[in-house]
This record gives sequence, C-alpha cells and structure tokens, in this order.
Amino acid sequence: MTAAEPAPDTVVPPREDWPEPPPATPAGQALTDVALTTLRLSARLMEAAQDMAAAGGITAAWWQVLGGVLDQPRTHADIGRLMGMSRQGVRRVADLLVEKGLAEYRDNPAHRRAKLLACTEAGYWAIRRISLVQHPWAEHIGSQVDLDDLTHALATMRMLVAVLEADRPAGG
Repeated sequence: MTAAEPAPDTVVPPREDWPEPPPATPAGQALTDVALTTLRLSARLMEAAQDMAAAGGITAAWWQVLGGVLDQPRTHADIGRLMGMSRQGVRRVADLLVEKGLAEYRDNPAHRRAKLLACTEAGYWAIRRISLVQHPWAEHIGSQVDLDDLTHALATMRMLVAVLEADRPAGG
C-alpha cells in the first residue's frame, strides 16, 4: 500500500457527499503559500546540504545531528528539539555516528538512561571540511538576496516556529 492509497478499512464516500472546507482567509492562504514554498525551499536546501556534507565525508542527516552537539553534548530528545528531528531519527543517526567514530556517548549526570551524544575530533574535522565549502556557498547565495529581506525572513520564520510550537498539544 502506498501513501496515496486509502487504508483498506476506509470507506471513501461519493464526491458529492464530501464536506466543503471553510473558505480561505487572506491570512490562511498566505500561510498555506508560505508552507508550500517552505517545503520547496527545504528540498533545495537539503540537496545543497547533501552536496556540501559530502565534502566532510558524511551525509546531510549526519551533519544535522552533529550540528546539534557541536557546542555541547546533548540527549537524543534535546538534539531532536534543537534540530527539528524525531528522537528516534536522531537515535538512528547517532548510533551510526558513534559506529563511525564521529561521535561518542557519554554518561548523563542528570539521567542514568538517557546518554549524552558528544562530537569527537573526527566529527569536528568532518564539520570543518564542510565549512570550507558551506561558507562560500552561503556567501554566494546570500549575496543574491537583500540582507534586510534575509533578516526579515528569518524573524518571520522564527515567529512561525514559536506559534506552531505553542499551538501543539502538551507532549505532542
């Protein structure tokens, strides 16, 4: 079964019985357009990240998890929150990073079972090699967009993240 197929126990009513969604407001339509454009931007950024990560001999997902522990060791859950990943996704990547010697697990004084992931020298070296291509890439792309526009876009994105996170149910 593919994602496009309904579950076998789902009965699809005739189209004439489908409920109509409420009309879109200008704000609702603008947010929908922002979301769709963000998904497109995310895909392009992930393509670029994958290419740049190769300079460090790693993948974009490995880079993302390492990025969550460059400044300090963190738990899988903390990395997930910081980097916008699921805890389980972080765990899978973290285990590979440890296996490859790019990261290590450390005891967590605050929690016996939730180990801390920390970057090793090999991990920092991979990130340094990536930065040698990422910094010029960011300068090139950034120079093609007005700095005030980039700053405003960042502020808006951060505001949307805060609103969306505040709107989530507790524990969600």
